[in-house]
Amino acid sequence: MSKYCSKCGSEVSVHDSFCNNCGNPLNGDDVRQNNNGTNNYNINQGNKSKIAAGLFGIFLGALGVHNFYLGYTGKAVAQLLITILSCGILSFISGTWGLIEGILILASDNYVDSDGNLLV
Repeated sequence: MSKYCSKCGSEVSVHDSFCNNCGNPLNGDDVRQNNNGTNNYNINQGNKSKIAAGLFGIFLGALGVHNFYLGYTGKAVAQLLITILSCGILSFISGTWGLIEGILILASDNYVDSDGNLLV
């Protein structure tokens, strides 16, 4: 009988307390079992839009709106502070950062939010 992490789907040992792949703390509820020996685990489909996140990054990336939307508040606050504390002088830095992330979000098939759910 194989066991898999409920967050990332990687195979874990029964004795592990954390997933070796994603660091997710494991307890009885967080481990999924598969009796046939194959990993048919599907990563959770989130309800956050890939199109919305990408467009937020492209057009509002200097304010970190796309990272707030995806739940990455640390990155979002950094982008927002760079723009606001410099009175917009350094907004090209966080704007370029947001533009690149927006393009990566739209181009990627496996971009995830802060909870590890795939964007739809």
